Amino acid sequence: MDQTVAANRIADLTEMLDRHNYNYYILNHSEIDDFTFDQLMAELIAIEKEFPDLVHPASPTQRVGSDHNQEFKQVAHKYQMLSLSNTYSEEEVLEFDQRVRKLTDENFEYVCELKFDGTSISLTYEKGLLVRAVTRGDGEKGDDVTANVKTIKTIPLKLKGDYPDEFEIRGEILLPFKVFEMLNQERDEIGEQPFANPRNAASGTLKLQNSSVVASRRLDAYLYHVIGTDLPDDGHFELLQHAASWGFKISEHTRKCKNTQDIFDFLNEWNISRKDLPVATDGVVIKINSQRIQDELGFTAKSPRWAIAYKFKAEQVSTLLLSVSYQVGRTGAITPVANLEPVLLSGTVVRRATLHNSDVIKNLDLHLGDVVFVEKGGEIIPKIIRVDLTLRHPLSERVNFITHCPECNSELVRTEGESAFYCPNETGCPPQLKGKMEHFISRKSMNIDGLGSETIELLFQHNKVKDVADLYDLDEEDLSNLERMGERSATRILESLFASKNVPFERVLFAIGIRYVGETVAKKLARELKSMEQIKNATYEKLTNVEEIGGKIAESIINWFKNEDNCKLIDRLKNHGLNFEVSTEQKEGQTDKLKGLSIIISGTFSKFSREEIKNFIELNGGKNVSSISTKTSYLVAGESIGPSKLEKAQQLKIPVISEDELIQLTI
Repeated sequence: MDQTVAANRIADLTEMLDRHNYNYYILNHSEIDDFTFDQLMAELIAIEKEFPDLVHPASPTQRVGSDHNQEFKQVAHKYQMLSLSNTYSEEEVLEFDQRVRKLTDENFEYVCELKFDGTSISLTYEKGLLVRAVTRGDGEKGDDVTANVKTIKTIPLKLKGDYPDEFEIRGEILLPFKVFEMLNQERDEIGEQPFANPRNAASGTLKLQNSSVVASRRLDAYLYHVIGTDLPDDGHFELLQHAASWGFKISEHTRKCKNTQDIFDFLNEWNISRKDLPVATDGVVIKINSQRIQDELGFTAKSPRWAIAYKFKAEQVSTLLLSVSYQVGRTGAITPVANLEPVLLSGTVVRRATLHNSDVIKNLDLHLGDVVFVEKGGEIIPKIIRVDLTLRHPLSERVNFITHCPECNSELVRTEGESAFYCPNETGCPPQLKGKMEHFISRKSMNIDGLGSETIELLFQHNKVKDVADLYDLDEEDLSNLERMGERSATRILESLFASKNVPFERVLFAIGIRYVGETVAKKLARELKSMEQIKNATYEKLTNVEEIGGKIAESIINWFKNEDNCKLIDRLKNHGLNFEVSTEQKEGQTDKLKGLSIIISGTFSKFSREEIKNFIELNGGKNVSSISTKTSYLVAGESIGPSKLEKAQQLKIPVISEDELIQLTI
């Protein structure tokens, strides 16, 4: 493929991928399946790697993010990002309307739009391309997070239609509830503290320095304010309709209102309906529609005179704090929980509320018997937001975070830089042991059919199991004697345990539950180091050389193997026949002729496809790499190889070979 053909194909693929992205993420309609989309994206990535000079800043490939850390530069806002004045009642809305009417004699309409509860962003477009994304910061200047924002698929990199030459559009970056729940589940699997609410998760994600991680978080965005000097309309509502035609995700629930009664109707409707939305909202923004009148009214020192934010009252109830208990997670993390006098909140009876960690208890200055106010944080998790100090008994007992594990009495530890306390007794603390077993038998781990948390609890109570290796010592009598366990169920569990001995090493590694070693990290470790023995003996440097393995993960792995009980557990599981190394069962034609060699391929080939050459390299023990470095063994060059890649190989004195010469290496 020459450069002209490549440029044409890149243009075609870009147009197709942009169209399918818009259909899927903005219109909620898909013309192709995920597999076909991924194939088109893979083809575009491959061509751009061969022709790096043809990569466009608005290419769909820019959405996958980069593994390179970035520092956020401070950028001054062209137009200040001021916050809005808040109001909490219809009376205050009427007062706002009266103030505005005293300042202008003109007739005007209002626009009501949902106030999304995320993190504010300002996007600048020039000639239809996204050139800059900046956080609110202090309103005068914010952080340039362009690389991270480019990974958000609801934000267009290139506009369509008849758009202004230059303008700014502002909106909110959000994490949908479903993604938030999945993210917290994944964090729990690797032993990290869950996010408190979707807003905190979105804000924290946007400031991550690794944009490839940002891409994996699946952030969303709604845009709600167009600013510029050469805009196609005076009306705010009308400008949002234009913005939608340019490719932006605009809330369909924005509405024009002629008077305050229309506003109140909108507020009453969405005070209830917002609970059915897939993202968090905390109010309604009320604006004058005409930008000309907005300019006439201007700003106070802190906020615009032409808009206010009506904040929904998160449903709050008061109740008594009866006690604080402490839960021990699978990884030993201690989570305090407030036990409350039962109270009805948002349609459900609440008896408990999360306190997250010791800092929350300290900041609330909790005492037993306090009258506390509870609301559902992010419409999901009940939490205590404040204490009525006027009703506190002078002799009430202050709540102090525990110093020892409530289950095994081990002294708790707290790692520098982390908010959570941990019980270090991972091989003797009952909740940790049961939690590790529940993780071990789960579908993504060993997938033991018939076993569940209730059965694990019964086995633990009857002293049949103390760790995951004990599961493989169970017999039919151990199981069938349990409550509600028949012979057929016992047989199914035993058969599933036997079948799990065929589970590949990468899943076994994930299943044993080393802190921070999630599903993806386990795959990377298994493929690179091949066996549990190699991982056990790996140095810090060797571990951190594995893709996606940072210092925190490496230290966790090293510390896990320092525990003699963990090493004994591995030996027992190995004796039971579990896979602790990558399968050595040879495929047809498999050799180790390329073992230890890191090979990069570039260009187009006459005899084999690029994928076939990559498979050939792996079949013969070699490693495919995507970039040239001093560790690269060979560059396999085809036709139309990118000149920059060839030049770099020559500078580093990397041997450049053909596909025929690659084959010769294995003969």
